[in-house]
Amino acid sequence: MGCKTPKVQAKSADIFIALDISNSMYCQDVAPSRLEQAKRFATLLTHKLRGERIGLILFAGNAYLQMPLTSDYAAAEVFVQSANPDLAGTQGTALGDAIRKAQDDFTKEDRYHRVLVIITDGEDHDPDALEMAKLAHQEGMIIFTVGVGTADGSFIPMMVRGNEDWKRDEQGQPVRTKLNESLLQELANAGGGNYFYLNNSADILKEIDQKVDTLEKREFEERSFTEYDSYFQIF
Repeated sequence: MGCKTPKVQAKSADIFIALDISNSMYCQDVAPSRLEQAKRFATLLTHKLRGERIGLILFAGNAYLQMPLTSDYAAAEVFVQSANPDLAGTQGTALGDAIRKAQDDFTKEDRYHRVLVIITDGEDHDPDALEMAKLAHQEGMIIFTVGVGTADGSFIPMMVRGNEDWKRDEQGQPVRTKLNESLLQELANAGGGNYFYLNNSADILKEIDQKVDTLEKREFEERSFTEYDSYFQIF
């Protein structure tokens, strides 16, 4: 069995999902945890945006390109499901670095089909995040932010020498982490997009999908594997 791979023209937007994998995402102020809710939403978003090229950025103290822009949605789902804080070299929440990484990896020649969806609790440790969002939007990127967690927050569960405990500060007090909605709203405004609180995935997915549909799509060439030729052994 052989197959032909004819080239076909397709149009798509380029969308990076930036997923927060900092330790604060282990917080269980939403069930089962912020991280699991964020990963579930990122998976649903990947399904919703089939037809677009999707990439994945993981970030904590720094941002990492986990998957470049692709139409391989099964791979995207695998990478999302395997995301966890152990993949981060340093801890923190560097929102500006996530934006910078997306800028670096978007296609340079096209400026008007780029979207970045940041899923995070908004505990930012990067003072340049808002400025980075403004600059990115000036260069054609639209930034949506999705907040996960609660305003009251809670403590961060950790395993310490095999025992369950809380993440503690230098004085030994448990560290309380809270959703920073005001920052995420400012970030989305600076990036020309919208902020969403992660409580109704269906509504958020629909709205992001509608926004993406209004974008100018980039035309690209891809190979199709739909034409097959049968080969048989010579007698």
